[in-house]
Formats: sequence, structure tokens, C-alpha cells
Amino acid sequence: MGIRVKDADQLKVREDVFDEVTFLALYKLVHKKWISVLGGSISTGKEANVFYGERDGAGIAIKIYRIRTANFNTMSAYIVGDRRFSHVKKNRKDLIFAWTKKEYANLARARDAGIPVPEPLVWDRNILIMSFLGKDERPYPHLRNAEIGDPEQVYECIIGYIDTLYHTAELVHADLSEFNILYGDKPYLIDMGQSVTLDHPRALQFLMRDIRNINRFFAHRCKVQGDIEVFHAVTGLDTREP
Repeated sequence: MGIRVKDADQLKVREDVFDEVTFLALYKLVHKKWISVLGGSISTGKEANVFYGERDGAGIAIKIYRIRTANFNTMSAYIVGDRRFSHVKKNRKDLIFAWTKKEYANLARARDAGIPVPEPLVWDRNILIMSFLGKDERPYPHLRNAEIGDPEQVYECIIGYIDTLYHTAELVHADLSEFNILYGDKPYLIDMGQSVTLDHPRALQFLMRDIRNINRFFAHRCKVQGDIEVFHAVTGLDTREP
């Protein structure tokens, strides 16, 4: 394939990750010089695996959505209602390809709005390549495992991200929690495949869930605003429930 492989033993993962479609996409990305080194797994999520890689000496994150075992029903709930992907067929492979493209698009919108997220570099089929967030080939820790020097400042920062995401990027993260935030020199939002535009029929419901998750995590670490208070401040809607 014309690629250097680090930690080969770590790549001996299940067949549901490196299937024929994935190898074809990897080959294409290597041929186009997007990947020069493929390293070991740095994250295993519900729908995808993330591997460390390099492109011309610079670290990259290679996210591979599992075609065979990704939760088809869960993913379709975020695709249906998103006008950007109304043309997507309902079969598993097309849905996952659309999901990969959707995360690329969402990350680009968030980054353009000034939100700290991985820089989306390229996508092909079920593979998304992003900038690597970490040091010395080690990713930044998830917020839940990080040492937070000033919890109140970090809390206000993340609430600010939610507001900017809503008003500038016109997106709701839709799965925001301590599991989908990395913490290095500052908080970074990750895993935005499920993020929806504001005209999605469940956008406000997802926004309230994001707010509740962040308030729950910080409630025992610093003073937090009320769920409804944050929701009202972000949306301008005077309602008790979205």
C-alpha cells in the first residue's frame, strides 16, 4: 500500500473495522498522499475507531466508521430531518458514508465559527482524516479524565462554545458531554457526526440535552447556571422545556 505501519500488533483489530470497503478507501487516501504512517488505535467508540497517523511527519487522526457494526438505527435518527442529507438512501453503507461526510461538514462549520475542534482534512467513504489533538502521539485526555485547574472558567468556556455553535455555526452538537470533549491547553469539541442544523426537528431537544450533560458534569466542581437559564440565554426562547 506504500505506507509505513507503526505498532502492527495494534492493527490486528476486528474484521468489522478493516473490511474491503475500508481498505479501498485507505488505499485511495494513501495514494493521494494523505497518509504516510498508520499507527495504533487511540480511541474506540460506539460507531468508529480512531487511529493515530502521520502525513509528512505531522500527526493526524484517522477515524474509521465501522460499516458492519455501527448502530444503523441510532445514526439514522440524526440523518433523517437534516436537509443536507435528505437524498441519502436508507441502506447501511450509504448512511455511514453520509455520516462521515456529515462529520466533515460539521467540523468545518464549527471551525469556521471559531470553535476549537479537530481540523477536518479529507474524507473518503467511511474514513475521515483530521488534525491530531495531543502531544507526542498521545491524544489529549477526555474532559472526564483531565485535571482541570479552574473548573468555573472551563465551564463558562464550554457554555460559550454551545452559544457560538448555535448562533454562528447554526449547529447543535447533539451529543455533548465529558466524553466528547478533549482537554489540553483548552477544551476541544470532538465527535460531531451527529450534530444537526437548527432546522432539524429535534434540534432544541438535543440542545437541552447538551446543556444538561454539561451542567451535570460541572455541578459538583463549580457553580453552574440552571438548565432552563442557559437554554433561554442561547436560544432567546422563553420556555420551560424545548
